[in-house]
Amino acid sequence: CHFDNTGYRVIKMAVSSQPLKMRRCLGVLTSGGDSQGMNAALRAVVRIALHKEMRVFLIKEGYNGLVNGGEHIEECDWRDVSYIMHRGGTTIGTARCKEFMTREGQLKAAENLVKAGINNLVVIGGDGSLTGASIFKDRWSGFLQELVKNGRLTAEQVSKYSYLNIAGLVGSIDNDMCGTDMTIGTDSALHRIVEAIDCITSTASSHQRSFVMEIMGRHCGYLALMAGIAGSADWVLIPENPPKPGWEDVMCKKLERCRDRGRRLNLILIAEGAVDQKNQPITAQHVKKIIDDKLHYDTRITVLGHVQRGGKPSAYDRILGTRMGAAASLALAKADQEIPPVMIGLRGNEMRELPLMECVEKTRRIGQSMKEFNFESVKDQRGGSFKRNIESLKRLEACDSSDCKECKTGNFTGYRLGVMNVGAPAGGTNSCTRSFVRFLLYSGHKVLGIHNGFEGLEVGDVREMTWSEVRDWGSLGGSNLGTNRTRPTKDTISKIAKQLGSHKIQALLIIGGFEAFESIIKLEEGRAEHRELHIPLLLVAATISNNVPGTEYSLGCDTALNTIVSAMDVLKQSATASRKRVFVIETMGGYCGYLATMGALAGGADNAYIYEEPFVLADLQSDVQHLVRKFVEGRIERGIILRNENCNDNYTTQFMTQMLAEEGKKYFVARDSVLGHLQQGDRPSPFDRILGTKYASAAVTHLLEQISLNCKEGVVSTNTHDTVCVLGLVGVRTVATPVHTLAETTDFNHRIPLVQWWMQLRPLISVLSHHVDQEFSGEKHREESKTALPAGNEDTDGSK
Repeated sequence: CHFDNTGYRVIKMAVSSQPLKMRRCLGVLTSGGDSQGMNAALRAVVRIALHKEMRVFLIKEGYNGLVNGGEHIEECDWRDVSYIMHRGGTTIGTARCKEFMTREGQLKAAENLVKAGINNLVVIGGDGSLTGASIFKDRWSGFLQELVKNGRLTAEQVSKYSYLNIAGLVGSIDNDMCGTDMTIGTDSALHRIVEAIDCITSTASSHQRSFVMEIMGRHCGYLALMAGIAGSADWVLIPENPPKPGWEDVMCKKLERCRDRGRRLNLILIAEGAVDQKNQPITAQHVKKIIDDKLHYDTRITVLGHVQRGGKPSAYDRILGTRMGAAASLALAKADQEIPPVMIGLRGNEMRELPLMECVEKTRRIGQSMKEFNFESVKDQRGGSFKRNIESLKRLEACDSSDCKECKTGNFTGYRLGVMNVGAPAGGTNSCTRSFVRFLLYSGHKVLGIHNGFEGLEVGDVREMTWSEVRDWGSLGGSNLGTNRTRPTKDTISKIAKQLGSHKIQALLIIGGFEAFESIIKLEEGRAEHRELHIPLLLVAATISNNVPGTEYSLGCDTALNTIVSAMDVLKQSATASRKRVFVIETMGGYCGYLATMGALAGGADNAYIYEEPFVLADLQSDVQHLVRKFVEGRIERGIILRNENCNDNYTTQFMTQMLAEEGKKYFVARDSVLGHLQQGDRPSPFDRILGTKYASAAVTHLLEQISLNCKEGVVSTNTHDTVCVLGLVGVRTVATPVHTLAETTDFNHRIPLVQWWMQLRPLISVLSHHVDQEFSGEKHREESKTALPAGNEDTDGSK
C-alpha cells in the first residue's frame, strides 16, 4: 500500500477466491460537468463490482485519464471509496477532453484499457460523455486491429478483450437526458436554488423589492421550472416555453396585480438559456430593465452560478446515485459476452436498463427542434410530465381566480370540494393544500378548508379558502389548516356526515398519514347509514414514516430523510475526529423501517435494524464482529448503526449501545443519538414541495372526474369502492387505488403495508458496508394493482 503524488491510495490485492489474473476488470470514470451524488454512484459501482469478484480501476480526470493512462488508471480497493458519499463533486476528478474526440486520442485510450485488462467501463457524465463512450465502443475492434498492426499491442494481448461493454449513468444537474426521470445531481441543485429563494424572499419582502434570479440551464429549463413551483415564483422564463410577443407588458401587469393584492415582493426566475419565440436570448439584465422602466420597482439581480453544483448531495441524490451505480455494475457483471451500451435510468421509482444511444439521440433531437423554433415539439419530446409541470406553474402563477379564463363559464358556479389534514405534521402538506386550492379556484370551483382535522369538522370549523390566503404556504412546514390524530368513531361519524352535508361538500381530499388511511376507511363504512358520505373521497399520504398503503412515497419522508442524513454526516465527523467511535442512531417511523433503511443507504451506515426484518442477539453479535474487523484491519475507524424506534421492544437503543460498548471495548467506544421530532423538519425539501404539487394536480383531476361521473342535476351521489381511494406513485405511474383493496394487504396492528418496495434494497446496505455473507442481485419491477385507476393522466413519468 502506498500513496501516489495526488494523494490517492493505491492498493493492489486479491479479495476473491478467483486467481487475480482470471478476474474480470471494470473501469469507472466521471466526465464533463460535476454534479452532487457522483461520489455515491462511484462508491456503489466500485463496491458492487468488487462484491461480484471483479477487479476495479479508478480512471482519474475523466477521459483525460483514459487517454494519458499510467498513474491515471489505478486499481482500487474497498477503502478507496470510503467516506465520500457526503462530498459534492467527484473525488476522482473530471475534465472535458478534446483529445479523446480525435481518433488518435481514442486509440491511446484503447491501448491503455487493454494494458490494464479492462473491457468493462462505467461512465458517469452528461450526454456528451455518454455519446463519446458509445462511439468509442463502436470503434473498439478497429482500434485493436490497428494497435496490433502498429506493434503497440500483441495479438495475444488483444485476444482477451475483443469487445468493450459500457454502462452509462447520467450525472447532470440540468436533468436534460431523455430516458430517465431524474439525473444524478438535479435534486441537490434544486436544494441550493430553493434555499436561495427562501433566503431572498425574506429580504425582498422586508424592502418590498423585486428579484430576478438567474438559474443554470442553458438548453433545459427543468431547474427553473421546478424551482418556480417549489419557490412560489411570480414569473418563470425557460428555453422550452418562450413567452408570446408582448410578454413584457403581461409580466408587468401580473407583478403589479400581485403588489395591489398585498404581496410585498416579486420573484422572477430565468434559466440562463431562456429565449423568446424568435429564439433571441432573454437575459436577467433585460428583465430588470423592463421592471425598472415600466414599474419603477426596486429590482435586484441574483446569479446563483456554480453554487448550484456545489455543497453536499441531498439524501435523494445519494440514494439515486447508489441505486444507479449498483445497477450499472450488476449489468456489466452479469454480461459474459458483448452487450449493447446501456444507460441506467429511473422511470417512476424503478431502475431500468435502456439503450444508451437511443436516449442520447432523443435528447439531441430536442436541441434540433429548438434550433428550428419548434417549441411545441420540444415540450412534447421532454415528456408529458414536463408539459404538465408547465401547466401547473401557469395555474399557480395566476394572481387571482378572477383573472382566470376557466372561471368565465356562464351560469356554472363550480363544485364545492373540501380539504383537511389528519395525522402528525409532515413536510409538503402545506404545498399540497396550497396547490389543491389554487388549481380548483383557477378552474372556477370553491374550496372549503376544514380546520383541525375531524375535531374541527365535528364542530363545523369549515371556511371557504381564498387565493391569497394560501400564497406563502408552499415553503412552510407543518400544517396551516391544523392537524391531529383524531379519527371518526361510531359516536362522531353522524356529526361529521351532517357537517359535510350542511356545507354542501361534493368531494373531500384528506392529506395525512396512517390515521387518515384509517379514517377514510371509516368514512366508507359510514356510507351505509349516511348519504352525505356518498361523495368521492381521496387520500394523499403525508407522513414521514412512509407507511401508508397505495403509494411508494408519502409527503414528508424526503424532508425527514434529509434531516437524518445531515445528522449522520455530523456524527460521522465526530466519530472520525474522536477515532474508533460507533454511533447507534434512533429514527422515527413507528413500526415502519423506511426511514432507518433509506437513511442507512444514503448515509453509508453499517446496518439498520427494523421491525419488518426480525433479528436476534446473534445478529447483534455479528455486527460487533463486523465492526471489530473494520477497526482491526484499519479500514475505517468509525461505525454507524441505525435503529427504527419500534424495531424491538427488548433490544432498545440504550441496550444496543451498551452491548456494543461492552463487546467492543478493546476496539471502540459506543454512543447513542435519538433524533426525535427533529425529523419532522422545518421547511419542506424541494422534492416534497414538488411532489405535493403533483399529487394536488392529480387529486384535482381525479376528484373532478369522479364528481362529473356521479353528478345528476347538481347532486353528487356515489357508493362504489372506486370513489374511495389512496392517490400515490406506484412503480412508474401515479394511480388512485381503492382503499378496500389496500385494506386486504395492510397490517393494521403495526400500521404498515404487508408489501413494501424498499425492502428489496436492504441487502444493498449490507453489501456496501462489506458484510461478506450478504448478496444483492438487483431491483425488481413492481406490479401495479389491477384495481388501481390512472390519476391525472400520468403516463410513466414518475418523479420528473
